[in-house]
Parts: sequence; C-alpha cells; structure tokens
Amino acid sequence: MARKANTEGADSAENAGRLKQIALTYKMTRRTDPKIGLVIAGVGIVTFGVVLAIGFLIDHPVYAGILGFLLAFLSMAIIFGRRAEKAAFGQMEGQPGAAAAVLDRVGRGWTTTPAVAMNRSQDVVHRAVGKAGIVLVAEGNPNRVKSLLAAEKKRMARIVVDVPVHDIIVGDGEGQVPLKKVRTKMLKLPRVLTGPQVTAANDRLRAMGDLMSNMPLPKGPMPKGMRMPRGGKMR
Repeated sequence: MARKANTEGADSAENAGRLKQIALTYKMTRRTDPKIGLVIAGVGIVTFGVVLAIGFLIDHPVYAGILGFLLAFLSMAIIFGRRAEKAAFGQMEGQPGAAAAVLDRVGRGWTTTPAVAMNRSQDVVHRAVGKAGIVLVAEGNPNRVKSLLAAEKKRMARIVVDVPVHDIIVGDGEGQVPLKKVRTKMLKLPRVLTGPQVTAANDRLRAMGDLMSNMPLPKGPMPKGMRMPRGGKMR
C-alpha cells in the first residue's frame, strides 16, 4: 500500500509539474503573441464544429462529437506548440548564447559543447557532435566569426582528421542560417558516422579541451578589471 501511495504521489507531482510548465510557457508566449489564446480557442471551436457537422450529416453525431473533441484538443496542442516555439526563438534571437540554447534542443544523438571559441567582441563558436560529424555553430559578426571558425577547424584537424566538419553561421544574411532553422539544418545533414565513431570523436575532442576548461581562472573572487584579450585567454 505504501509503495502504491508513493507511486501515486510521484505521478501527481509530475502532472502538477507539467501543468505548471504549460502555464509558464503560455505566459511567456503571450508576451510576444497576445492573440495566442484567441487563436487556440478558435482552432479548437472550428475543428470541433466541422467534425460535429459531418457527424450530423452521416447520422452519427455522438461518435463525431467524441472524435471532434479529440481532434480539437490535438489541433490546439499543435498550434500552441508552434506559436510557443516561434515566440521563444523571437525572444532568444540576438541574445548572446542563443545558438547554444538551440543546440541543447537538437535531440538525442548529439553532444553539444558551448563556447569552444570566443573573442573579445563576444563572437562565439559552439560545437555539436553527432552521426553527421562535427558541426560548428557561430554567432556574432559574420566577418569576425569566419576567423574563429577557421582557427577552431585548424585546432581540431590534428585530432579528428577522419570526421567531417560542417559550419553554420547564425544570422539572416546571405550564406547564414536563421536561428529558428539551425536545428532543421543540422537534422538534414547526412549521417556518415556510426555510434562508436561518434563516441571516439567525442573522447578525442574532450581530451583536447575547450575554451572553458583551458581557461586558467584564478582561485577565489575574480579580480576587478579582468578582461578577455585577443585569443580568448584570461590575464
């Protein structure tokens, strides 16, 4: 009995957490999309009404009503998810580290390492490793990040010579990829590595280290006036 009560309590807590998360997502979306509530309600009503009308035409209104309710709920969830994602990208776009947040959402099979390269202007390169190979995602000034990408590729070339490397520059200009399309771009890359090859590449890259692990930070509070000089090393 105690085990069953604990299980039920855990399920209730998990459901409450999901409802809270949905509520927070709705509030966040409404800040940039004030009509989200009306749009979702309209989609639900129209979907239910159309299915119910078809039910009356075929003389099965009860079954059509149940089906219409389920389809209306599904339609509302889909529309809500898409508009919430659009709102989230709108709020992240232009913010430092936005690309790293997108990489965290790419999905299973990808290992991401934020800020493997950075300069004083806060242009930054993030790294993701998966079956498509290594993807370097740069955000910042297009002209400056090209040199960052070239330097990072040169650094990796000594470690992972047999792994394909792709680069993405986040932005809306020519040859760039908008933030909201970075995930889609990565998922469309051809898969050329096996699971063991991905693991081996990750192990070699970890052994090489990254910007954060190689940075010689002093112990205790950070001294005032400390800056990030050219080259990405602290002084």
